[in-house]
Amino acid sequence: MTLVALACAALGAGFIDAVAGGGGLIQVPALFTALPGAPAATVFGCNKAASIFGTANAAWRYGRRVALPWRIALPATAAAFVFSFAGAAAVAWLPKDWVRPLVLVLLLAVTAYTVLKPDFGRISGPALPSRHELSLALLAGAVIGFYDGFFGPGTGSFLIFIFIRLFGLDFLHASAAAKVVNVGTNAAALAYFVPTGHVLWLLALMMAAFNMLGSQLGARLALRHGSGFVRWVFLAVAVTLIFKFGVDTFRDLGA
Repeated sequence: MTLVALACAALGAGFIDAVAGGGGLIQVPALFTALPGAPAATVFGCNKAASIFGTANAAWRYGRRVALPWRIALPATAAAFVFSFAGAAAVAWLPKDWVRPLVLVLLLAVTAYTVLKPDFGRISGPALPSRHELSLALLAGAVIGFYDGFFGPGTGSFLIFIFIRLFGLDFLHASAAAKVVNVGTNAAALAYFVPTGHVLWLLALMMAAFNMLGSQLGARLALRHGSGFVRWVFLAVAVTLIFKFGVDTFRDLGA
């Protein structure tokens, strides 16, 4: 029954991740429940090992159907890879307690902005001058990469918002670009987790198969229904993240 529950969690996580990010909301708690005695690093290692297959599959499917903005995605991915590893290393000496309230405020701002601007991300906006694209892509990849390595939840959603707000992409193309960057951040995390023995490969590969299945369904629906569908899933994920971070923050304050 535990394996069935993990398979269902991986399926749902792959679907959500492929559309708007946020699959970790499903997969990580499921792994913590299934592996109560395992170190946190093993839980996160299994999550990344399962997720990278679904994310790579979604990126490949998007790439076959839409024109990926490689001039933005590739430098952002390179910076995200380096800084994601740095973020994972920083976990040992930086307190995480101050991160959750900050992320909660950012999520509230992102969600409010998206709701108050109905046309935000529905169609592609004006492109940035080429001289600014590279520097902004590197900066965005560095910041989000470090965040993903250090803390993680909501990375895909933040990437989508940044790609729309800074680079004028629509929701569909922003989601596609976010998958490319997520592959880089997942690979950076695995560069730490694999050598240290924090991946249970049989379990991770089983979950990876269902994660890929979910990502195929999510990417297919996103491509069929376009930016409007991705926008609604994005808002649903953002609201769920706000609820989770809100509950966790007030619980910590009460403690």
